[in-house]
Amino acid sequence: MVTTTRLDCVLGSASTVRAALTQALHHATHRSAFGARLVDQPLMQNVLADVAVESEAATALAIRLAAAQDAGETDFLRLAGAAAKFHVCKRTPAVVAEALEVLGGNGYVEESVLPRLYRQSPLNSIWEGSGNVIALDVLRALERDSASVAAVLAEVEAAAGVDDRFDAAVARLQAELADPADLPLRARRIAGLLALCLQGSLLLQHAPGSVADAFCATRLGGDWGSVLGTLPAGTAVTEIVDRAVVAPA
Repeated sequence: MVTTTRLDCVLGSASTVRAALTQALHHATHRSAFGARLVDQPLMQNVLADVAVESEAATALAIRLAAAQDAGETDFLRLAGAAAKFHVCKRTPAVVAEALEVLGGNGYVEESVLPRLYRQSPLNSIWEGSGNVIALDVLRALERDSASVAAVLAEVEAAAGVDDRFDAAVARLQAELADPADLPLRARRIAGLLALCLQGSLLLQHAPGSVADAFCATRLGGDWGSVLGTLPAGTAVTEIVDRAVVAPA
């Protein structure tokens, strides 16, 4: 029951991020300012692309968990589900808030879909264990369930050698796991890094190069600000945004 509930939380948060991104993309595509559509303005492209990368990473991890649930991969789910629940659900409010800002004041009034998404966005991080509870459960799985650790690390290492920034992040994760000092103090750090490495592996294996490169450069490589919309120069923002736009039926 706990595993399934955590999967529900991750799926719900990933879909909330995607719904918020869809609203932001639609507004930016149809709203013009300073002589051009918002979606064509460089800074807005940076914001939208950054939210799109977050959405794709959350979705990739959620789908991998769902596939594991269907396949009965209980060892993988024990640890990966907890780490994903911690990271994806906790990221969701900040990402939805950024999408809301794309609409400006229109994103805050009740006629927009975004106020409802924003109100709901913290729920999954609280449900079935708040951040501290889930982070400590990640430690519990790491300490007591070697089969779970092996299954998750096998998924992470499936992308070994593809990207130097990813390999460096995996090395940091392994160093964190090998260090027995102050584990409860570092529980959130470990849970978050584990989820990021899983997301990086999945994107390197399955996502377009532009998305995987942006993720590795920012979430793993450290070339990123403290807020969304700070992707480094040279990121294929137009390609990422175009991929995220829903084509009309």
